[in-house]
Amino acid sequence: MAKAARKQKDLVFSYLEHRKVIGILGITLPFIVSIGASLFFSNNLQNSISSYYHTGMRDVFVGILFVIGFFLLAYRGHERADDIAGDLACLFAIGVALFPTTGGKLSQATEMTGYIHLAFAAAFFITLAYFSLKLFTKTNPDKTPTKKKFQRNKVYKTCGWTIIGCIVIMAVLSFLPAGTKASLESLRPVFWLEAIAIIAFGISWFTKGEGILKDLD
Repeated sequence: MAKAARKQKDLVFSYLEHRKVIGILGITLPFIVSIGASLFFSNNLQNSISSYYHTGMRDVFVGILFVIGFFLLAYRGHERADDIAGDLACLFAIGVALFPTTGGKLSQATEMTGYIHLAFAAAFFITLAYFSLKLFTKTNPDKTPTKKKFQRNKVYKTCGWTIIGCIVIMAVLSFLPAGTKASLESLRPVFWLEAIAIIAFGISWFTKGEGILKDLD
């Protein structure tokens, strides 16, 4: 009995750590690429996080996305919906990495790659919001929700709606007149919105891994 209980505890520890790793990668990604590019390659703040593909931090950016993708692929939740969402999020994360955003002079091929990148990025963020708003907030019907569970659900919902809000604002920005876009460029609005969305994703997963607001034993 003791051995079986210890094995179950190790299994729980394993999947909680899995979630926390995904969360940490999400939280740190914007800082790693932006600070790394500034310190090691003297790059200014880029227009978007995806633009770091075209800096010396390209391999780091792509590598982190692949790691996040494979961790999401390996993620298994309590229901089939969790598994499907994890598989799709992996596909979208790797798609973002393999089809870079446009940079420099545009050919027809690079412009098409840019559109594919945007589609993968939008799908990735939407899937992350789905995790936070629909999957993470579920409660075991056989258990009474704890105070910490209610608090965690508030975090998940806040993170999910933050991601959705960032997506909507970025969509609005894309339809602004060229002159307005140019006047806002120095503020790097897309970078900050992407950073906020990715950090929100990371906080949600870190919370799901009980990095914060853990139930008391």
